[in-house]
Formats: sequence, C-alpha cells, structure tokens
Amino acid sequence: QVQLVESGGGLVQAGGSLRLSCAASGRTFSSYVMGWFRQAPGKEREFVAAINRNSGSQRYADAVKGRFTISRDNAPGTVYLQMTSLKPEDTAVYFCAAEARFVVVISTQARDYDYWGQGTQVTVSS
Repeated sequence: QVQLVESGGGLVQAGGSLRLSCAASGRTFSSYVMGWFRQAPGKEREFVAAINRNSGSQRYADAVKGRFTISRDNAPGTVYLQMTSLKPEDTAVYFCAAEARFVVVISTQARDYDYWGQGTQVTVSS
C-alpha cells in the first residue's frame, strides 16, 4: 500500500513554468513505476508522463514532449513533473499515480495504475 500526495500546482501565465511534486509513503516506492495524469473539466483523464523504477526510461504524451520532464528521487520517495512553456490547454487537475506490478513497458493507461493521489490544480492563463 502506498499513499501519494501531490503539491506544487497553482496559477501561472502562459509561457511560465511550474514544478509538481508527489510524495509517496511506504518502503516500496522504488519498486513502482510512477506516472502523472491530468484531467480537464468535461474531459477524460489523460496520460502525461511516466518513469520506470530506476529512472532509466520515461514516456511522455505527445502534447507535452519537449516541455515537461519527469524525474524521481527514490530516497525519500518523490516524483517530480517539471513543466515549462505552459499553455492554457495544460490547465487541468494533475494526478500522481503508482503502478505496483512488474512491467517491462511503461503503461500510458490509467487503468494499469494501482494507487492515486488526490490531485493538484494547474491553471494556465492566456
């Protein structure tokens, strides 16, 4: 079991930057694939980025590639999402998620993630 708590959201102007953090409890953090998803009003939750256990592999949604960077620190157990060149269409609630199963390929599907944080709001004004 792991608990995830996001922080770092807020209001920013277009072109600005934010860094989201997700603190995880539990001693098995290093065994989880960690991901970020987002959900805008009236839309389905969508994949943003994910990183494997040893930070050797990352995946990004096409919409954020080149602008967002995911990273993790297994001690003390935190995953980050550095967001730059933000656009109004990046406005959403951002969720941190953990996949507990051993997988070879990082999943982009929300259904494959086992634990979720409560979300943090990111609002980008034009």
